[in-house]
Amino acid sequence: MRVGIWTEQDGTGVAFDSSTMFQLPSGAFRSPDAAWISLERWNSLTEEQKETFPPIFPDFVIELRSESDRLKNLQDKMQEYINNGTRLGWLIDPLTKQVEIYRQGQPKEVIFSPTHSDGENILPNFVLSLDGII
Repeated sequence: MRVGIWTEQDGTGVAFDSSTMFQLPSGAFRSPDAAWISLERWNSLTEEQKETFPPIFPDFVIELRSESDRLKNLQDKMQEYINNGTRLGWLIDPLTKQVEIYRQGQPKEVIFSPTHSDGENILPNFVLSLDGII
């Protein structure tokens, strides 16, 4: 919800919730908890592509670990997004009170007990308060 509100105010992209399934370049179908795609990239798709399983990787993804999720499975999923072109991803883990940050061409960064996470140069001026999440 917070990504969606920021997206409406910012106007440079489109936000998606967990009900959207993307077809990644590898052919895998994935549905992140939250995702964002720049308007330029989203508008390059046909209307038909937008209405089905969009054949595009998100620029930004969030996965939120629940008690039933295996951490290793989510870490693999995050790496798969990065391998398919996603530029920034956050794996938010309330169970361990940490955020794993995935970036193109860089090793994963783990931050323990953060108060917020920011969208860096992918989502400029987006700051997610982790109060109530972690």
